[in-house]
Amino acid sequence: MTSIELLADALAAYRAGDRDQAADLAAQAGRAGSTLADELRAYLGGDGSAPVYDQPGAFTAFIRGGGNIGLYRALSAALAERYDAEKPESLLDLGCGDGLAVVPALEQASHTPPRIDLVEPSAALLEGVHERVPSAQCWQSTAQDFLARDDLGWEFVQSTFALQSIEPEQRAEVLRTLQLRTGKLVIAEFDVPEFEEGSTAHLRSLVERYERGVAEYGEDASLVAQGFLLPVLLGIVSGQERTNWEHPAEGWVDQLRTAGFTDVDVAPLADYWWSPAVLITAC
Repeated sequence: MTSIELLADALAAYRAGDRDQAADLAAQAGRAGSTLADELRAYLGGDGSAPVYDQPGAFTAFIRGGGNIGLYRALSAALAERYDAEKPESLLDLGCGDGLAVVPALEQASHTPPRIDLVEPSAALLEGVHERVPSAQCWQSTAQDFLARDDLGWEFVQSTFALQSIEPEQRAEVLRTLQLRTGKLVIAEFDVPEFEEGSTAHLRSLVERYERGVAEYGEDASLVAQGFLLPVLLGIVSGQERTNWEHPAEGWVDQLRTAGFTDVDVAPLADYWWSPAVLITAC
């Protein structure tokens, strides 16, 4: 069997609840030369209990390396263009992280919104962005809790690779709330391929894409894999303690229209090892 087949079987075993069998298959795939397999075996040999976004060192290494360099360069440029075109007086960024998208966008744009609200659940990540955008009001909160606090509105709302981390039923409520309180919503997400979840084709696709992703990080591969990529991968595979719920671009369009947005547009943003990134604009 190839390393891809062995790793797909390892993920199937993990999905079925057999962690030991998954580790054994990962070890076999590692002997066939798979870097992802070595990282999976090591991860399964530990307790694997740390929440994915509570490891800011791993997330920071991930987000500032590999294909993310080009991805975020394109994203910040696209946001800056929209600030200058729309000239919003108020801006909300939901799930801003440490500002990798919004800070360069604000620096590149000629127009700076007078009121900026930045929302991020991670205190460690939020601290970094607050230092770089001192004029912004920073909120340590989930999107759900923040939007439930008051009835503020914004002319421009953005969320970059963050809404995927909200369970779909809760996300639907977030989108309904935003539809009533924003002039324009811009979402950056991935146009992921559609598979029957847990199918052989799905698991093999995950393996192939994650193998490419881990390979981009060189000396940081283990840090990124153990602290971020593998927790996300296994959350997708198991459907338990899940941290990401992604969809094809058309799925995002359907959700936005269901929430009440009537004008929804999808534009290509960048190629990426996981899936093509797109920018979705709704109003």
